[in-house]
Amino acid sequence: MRLPRLLLTFLRPRHSFGFGIQSPYAFWFLKQVLRQSSPYYKYSELAMAERRLSAGQDEDWLYEPRHQRRLLFRLVNEAQPETIVDVGRLSASSLYLQAAKTTARYKSSPSFEALCLEADEAVDFLYLHDHRHPDHISRMFDLCVQHKRERSMFVIEGIRFSKDMTRAWEQMKHHPDVSLTFDLYNLGILFFNPTLNHCHYTTSY
Repeated sequence: MRLPRLLLTFLRPRHSFGFGIQSPYAFWFLKQVLRQSSPYYKYSELAMAERRLSAGQDEDWLYEPRHQRRLLFRLVNEAQPETIVDVGRLSASSLYLQAAKTTARYKSSPSFEALCLEADEAVDFLYLHDHRHPDHISRMFDLCVQHKRERSMFVIEGIRFSKDMTRAWEQMKHHPDVSLTFDLYNLGILFFNPTLNHCHYTTSY
């Protein structure tokens, strides 16, 4: 179940406004990436691309709310990955992921079974949105974490879709290689950089 963004902000007031965040990077990330309200110039271009492509797609094409798609754009823009791995049903978010770093290698797969990673291939940015299959989510995380780098960022969608997904999220955020996490209610973000303060933040965007 999705909760309205304004309601989430007031249910999670402390970290939503930056209170209690002692890590300089985490505070900057909250203010300049998660809660960035200034429109990026590509937003209007992406909205037009959505409209052009929506006619030939099913209803799942726009299943993510627009503010979530825009957040994915900002996350990729911050991470500046060389490789983006997008696992889950194809959706409009694919436009935003690719637009934020046009030179990145983009790999899309509808499921765990269909994804193929080379032995030496790094996963710099992972968007994992197959939350209807939490067992696949855990297996995918276990696979991709073997290909992560210190600057990798993993984004997990639907972390409260079910009890199994919430359990999977708790296991992921306590992985020994994870240094910093953000719980955004529907999305979870994982960092692996060991220079970051080891903290788990619950906030909104």
